[in-house]
Amino acid sequence: MKPRHWGLLLSFLALVLLPILLSGWYLWMRADDQYASTVGFTVRKEGGSSAADIFGIASQITGGSTQSDTDILFEYLQNQNIVEAIDTEIDLVAHYAQNHAHNPLFSLPEDANLEEKVAFWSKIARIAYDRAAGLIEVQILAFDADTAQAIAQSVLRNCQELINKLNATARQDKIKYAQEDLTLAVERLRKSREDLILFRTKNKIVDLEADLQGRLGVVNTLQQQLAEALVEADLLAINTSGSDPRVVQSTNLINVIRARIEAEKANVISGNTDVIGDDYPTLLAEYEGLVVNREYAEQSYRAALAALDVARADASRQSSYLAAHLEPTFPQSAQYPQRLTLLGLVALFITMGWTILVLIYYSIRDSR
Repeated sequence: MKPRHWGLLLSFLALVLLPILLSGWYLWMRADDQYASTVGFTVRKEGGSSAADIFGIASQITGGSTQSDTDILFEYLQNQNIVEAIDTEIDLVAHYAQNHAHNPLFSLPEDANLEEKVAFWSKIARIAYDRAAGLIEVQILAFDADTAQAIAQSVLRNCQELINKLNATARQDKIKYAQEDLTLAVERLRKSREDLILFRTKNKIVDLEADLQGRLGVVNTLQQQLAEALVEADLLAINTSGSDPRVVQSTNLINVIRARIEAEKANVISGNTDVIGDDYPTLLAEYEGLVVNREYAEQSYRAALAALDVARADASRQSSYLAAHLEPTFPQSAQYPQRLTLLGLVALFITMGWTILVLIYYSIRDSR
């Protein structure tokens, strides 16, 4: 045994064996038993098709999916909000600081602030999240079984309240947006009907298409009368001479009918002289545009009204809910701290650290 060998032995005793013995003494003599209560849940969505799927609106209104709701819950379980919510129901300091005097490593300080509670929460709440299945499992550690189960129940209750809040917000947004669309559709329908009434009042025409059909009907009647007059004139030409007064009268009748037909055709094209406005083609084009706007506004109004009914129907039921596949368990025995496992880990890492230091020492010694 050379001096360096004695130095290695002393360093092993001081840096490895002594910390392991101290850790074992603390784990078996100071660390209090902890009970574990486990709760497991996931977010489920109501199955079956709804009226919203028929109208093609559900995918645009519903927003998030159950997977995103589960992700929100997973983040919620690790942040400050759930610690504050549970602390209002169960005094965390009163329970976890009661053994702080002799067990500071596994206890909460008596004067712990909110940040210290949040940091300590990661020690007593072990969260497992299976993203593929969407399952969350939370294990709560406490110094007695009743408190562990009470905190687990509080976790489940607060997660359910969060899902209900998300559902309430989604339902309010559905009805709000559907109501806004309906208001816009009503205003558009009112404006289109008002424009059509102003057009009719300005041009003194109730129904332009009916008025045009009436004018064309006059032309058709005159053409029928012209055909009858021509037939009558042909009969007179066969049976009488050209100086017969009936022939002259028939010829005058034919000329008058033809003149009236031309006047009516011009009236159809240019409109009445007593009507203030443009010619019939321009009026007809403007009228058709107003009718199209009214029909579009009516269809938009019916669609918006149906969307509002769908939104109200969806709002009447809870679209997502928290399903607990594992209710908060009541532990029968203390499973934590896992003393042998912790002692083994301490021994492993301390020995590895001491070994690295020895290797560094011999590396420096050999390089000289």
